[in-house]
Amino acid sequence: MLALPSKDVGRHQAPILSPDTYQHTHIPHPHCQVNQGNMPGVQSTFLAMDTEEGVEVVWNELHFGDRKAFAAHEEKIQTMFEQLVLVDHPNIVKLHKYWLDASEARARVIFITEYVSSGSLKQFLKKTKKNHKAMNARAWKRWCTQILSALSFLHACSPPIIHGNLTSDTIFIQHNGLIKIGSVWHRIFSNALPDDLRSPIRAEREELRNLHFFPPEYGEVADGTAVDIFSFGMCALEMAVLEIQANGDTRVTEEAITRARHSLSDPNMREFILSCLARDPSHRPSAHNLLFHRVLFEVHSLKLLAAHCFIQHQYLMPENVVEEKTKAVDLHAVLAEIPRPPRPPLQWRYSEVSCLELDKFLEDVRNGIYPLMNFAAARPLGLPRVLAPPPEEAQKAKTPTPEPFDSETRKVVQMQCNLERSEDKARWHLTLLLVLEDRLHRQLTYDLLPTDSAQDLATELVYYGFVHEDDRTKLAAFLESTFLKRQVQCWALSRATTWQEKQMAETLQESPA
Repeated sequence: MLALPSKDVGRHQAPILSPDTYQHTHIPHPHCQVNQGNMPGVQSTFLAMDTEEGVEVVWNELHFGDRKAFAAHEEKIQTMFEQLVLVDHPNIVKLHKYWLDASEARARVIFITEYVSSGSLKQFLKKTKKNHKAMNARAWKRWCTQILSALSFLHACSPPIIHGNLTSDTIFIQHNGLIKIGSVWHRIFSNALPDDLRSPIRAEREELRNLHFFPPEYGEVADGTAVDIFSFGMCALEMAVLEIQANGDTRVTEEAITRARHSLSDPNMREFILSCLARDPSHRPSAHNLLFHRVLFEVHSLKLLAAHCFIQHQYLMPENVVEEKTKAVDLHAVLAEIPRPPRPPLQWRYSEVSCLELDKFLEDVRNGIYPLMNFAAARPLGLPRVLAPPPEEAQKAKTPTPEPFDSETRKVVQMQCNLERSEDKARWHLTLLLVLEDRLHRQLTYDLLPTDSAQDLATELVYYGFVHEDDRTKLAAFLESTFLKRQVQCWALSRATTWQEKQMAETLQESPA
């Protein structure tokens, strides 16, 4: 359920029906219009409340003047937004839900996005300039790494997603230092729609103060990933100097940009930014290669590597595993030791590690503040051809096909499994508990047949929409380890000779797998 404000909130309190949930919503606050970055074509942007999750979100409305053209392309618009919901990265503003509203009076798309409460990067830099003369180099590196992490993800998609509107107004920063890129949907939507629907979401460049974020070739040639690299370079320069001076509301001049570049004292930082601002787009490096630049590159600490490994395999562990493990730890025991012969070894004890600091660090890693990009393989996101430029050949007639099952878009964060003998002792009864990333608990039961395999079960769960496609491999491995453990227990029972051994084997067999 969404608690939604209205422009006319001062005059009436009319309930609004949310078509995706068909639940009435109410108006909570009279001053709820928000500016979530420069998003051309969005006529209305309001702060709203998701009353089911208890979090604030942003309600966006995209209006269309030609209702007939909108109705003709309604299916294509719906397909595009369904796929945009799947774009999921910790440094990209999430698009949660959407629906189409084609009433007699108007045609619009309503979509719900993540709310970033701390404001845009430009606002943060202005506040910082009042108190500091220069940006902290470590913070600058961390922000650049997060932005490049998001751009590398978008550019690795198939087809590549071009942001095309990356400025310090469309980059947001949270109180904990987490960077979020907004307005990702805009370029995909404007490029994929036909001319009769493209007018309300055309690339608007009327704000002169932001023209310097666009490369020289912008609008003259087809957009490529180099467009985003140029915009990122200008953002990196602005982050380093806090502000590039402009003459009032007019555009930032080349002289102001040159002065800002010359003010950089770090030669590596200057070389890094200049490579992004190359006038020839073919000379600009990719987002992935920029992560290896000497100004950003660093060997990840063992602590960070361990945190990423822990989070990646957290679905195999109970929810409170950190708390339970730290309870039984002897605080005086040695956690790590560095031999230094002939001197005494350097020891690090558990008492020197705060559990609260550990939980906070894991939460920061989970939220994307410390991305592991230097050695991570790019994970391309397969988007449908409707998001790519339309093919030249004529569209062939569609052959009727059976209705597919709805695919699961949420990832599994935790798995638990239990195997028990059925009453007739002839089969095994499988109970599978899945915890999804939105905290939904899904319990599935199944009577195993002798011919069933872990891979077949995982494939079937994906096919029927119970599990995300990306979770197929790890679910199959988890089920395989469960089956193997149960086989070992059954073998131990069959090999037991004494009464005590049989009792122990039966106890093992009755325990959850």
